[in-house]
Amino acid sequence: MTYDALHMFDWIKARSGDNPVYIWGHSLGTGVATNLVRRLCERETPPDSLILESPFTNIRDEAKSHPFSVIYRYFPGFDWFFLDPLTAFQIKFASDDNVNYISCPLLILHAEDDPVVPFHLGLKLYQIAAASQSLHGYKVLFVPFHKDLGYQHKYIFRSPELPNILREFLEKPETDDS
Repeated sequence: MTYDALHMFDWIKARSGDNPVYIWGHSLGTGVATNLVRRLCERETPPDSLILESPFTNIRDEAKSHPFSVIYRYFPGFDWFFLDPLTAFQIKFASDDNVNYISCPLLILHAEDDPVVPFHLGLKLYQIAAASQSLHGYKVLFVPFHKDLGYQHKYIFRSPELPNILREFLEKPETDDS
């Protein structure tokens, strides 16, 4: 998926002219997005910004926290049967590692009432990113959406504040020419 995304980024970037190119990942796509942006930063062609909506730290943490695993996670052998095969087959979606290699502005959006990707995983990812040396000097922002709003996992787009949040985050800071 990352290589497909790399080719798509190159195609878009070649046709974007001077227009900014942003990467936006949602849920499982946040793992792909962080891996993509890590690769772009390694080759010194980062996007203008990375936006992560309902992200998790890594697929192992997400699988352990996912609602489908609730009845199984306390059984002996849960890690061995469900989680270890992910690691064995190199399925990581390791956003928590990837943010340590990203050098572009980062915005994380997460609803407190998200039943699919627990809010604490998005907050933990933000804390890792905010402490990352690679993101030092870049805007890193976490925007929580209160549980009373009912945005859950996939309705953040309904927020009337979202356009302003994006506008403020994506605007270039004014430079002082004096």
